[in-house]
Amino acid sequence: MVRTFSLVAMVLMFCAGALADTDPFIGKWKLDMRRSKYPAGSCPKTMVIVMEAAEQGVWYHSDAVYNNGGEIHAQYTAGYDGKEAMVMSARGFLLPVSLKREGPRVVVASYSRGMQVVAISRRVVSKDGKFMTITTTSSDASGKKTTTVGVYVRQ
Repeated sequence: MVRTFSLVAMVLMFCAGALADTDPFIGKWKLDMRRSKYPAGSCPKTMVIVMEAAEQGVWYHSDAVYNNGGEIHAQYTAGYDGKEAMVMSARGFLLPVSLKREGPRVVVASYSRGMQVVAISRRVVSKDGKFMTITTTSSDASGKKTTTVGVYVRQ
């Protein structure tokens, strides 16, 4: 019985490790403010993203702290199939997200409001797996397009 349990545990650990090895987004990422480009005053003071393997996709969790003391914590589980997933924060629901893989190191996240895409984030992991760049295009309250580039370092 103990031997069977140990064998099952080893197989599960191997499979989880193999799955993490196939998805370069899996891991802990920290925002590098010096390499990132945000509109004035909008860059978080700190931001950490953690992604873990989930069935056919990823479990995502982020923590951001801003210079004004504000904090945003978000999490979701989504597949790479383009289906919408609910994004939760400490204050309730945020905009739903849908993920689509464009290549082995590229994922596009689309955020919608009322059946209309309001922001698109293109996530790219570097060939060496050390950096993740997230380029987000959205519109501000006046309808003006805004682009941010967040560069994250694998921890």
